[in-house]
Amino acid sequence: MTSEAVSARLQPVGVVKVVEGGAPGSRSGKSVYENVCISCHGAGLAGAPKFGDAGAWAARIGQGFETLSKHAIVGFNAMPAKGGAADLTDDEVKRAVAFMGNAVGAKFEEPAVAGAAAGGAVDPNTKGKEIYGSTCVACHGSGAAGAPKFGDKAAWAPRLKDGVDAAVALGIKGLNAMPPKGGYAGSDEEFKAAALYMINASK
Repeated sequence: MTSEAVSARLQPVGVVKVVEGGAPGSRSGKSVYENVCISCHGAGLAGAPKFGDAGAWAARIGQGFETLSKHAIVGFNAMPAKGGAADLTDDEVKRAVAFMGNAVGAKFEEPAVAGAAAGGAVDPNTKGKEIYGSTCVACHGSGAAGAPKFGDKAAWAPRLKDGVDAAVALGIKGLNAMPPKGGYAGSDEEFKAAALYMINASK
C-alpha cells in the first residue's frame, strides 16, 4: 500500500468537490473528469482503473455503459457516490464515464445537455463564454498563432466576410494552425456557441 493509496482510502465519504464551469447539469465528461475523477483515476489510486489504461478498463467496459454508470453514481468499492462530488447530476457522471471509457476504445455516448438535445440552440453568453474561457482563450485571448484576438474588430472582419455560418464551419473543420474546433472535445453546437460568443464581441 502506497501512502497515496492509504490517503485515498482514508478520505471521508462525505467529501464534496466543487466542479468549475457551467450550470449544474451542463458540464461535459472531460470537465467532470478533470475536476473530480482525475484525483483517483489519474494515477490509479485505491484500485481505480487509471485513465487511458486499456487493460485496467477492459473488463469494466465489458459490463456495459449502464452498469458502469450505476457504479459511478451510487459508489463502488473504495469510490464514494459520484466520486465524492454530490453536486454532480447523474447525467454529468455518465458523461465522465463515457469520456473515460472512450479514451480506451469504448463507443459510449455522453448524454446530451438539455436544450441541445431538444434541438434548442446552446446559449453563447453562458455555455459559449464557458468554452471560450476554458479552451479558445489560449489563442484568441492573446492572438497567438495568428488567431484573431477576442474583441478585435479589424482582425475578425476578414474571417466574417463570407458570413457567420461560413466562419463557424471553418472553425469546426480547423484552419491553418487551429485544430478542428480549436481542440474542443464537445459537440459542434457547443463549439458554435463559443464561436458566436467571440464573433458577437467583435461586432
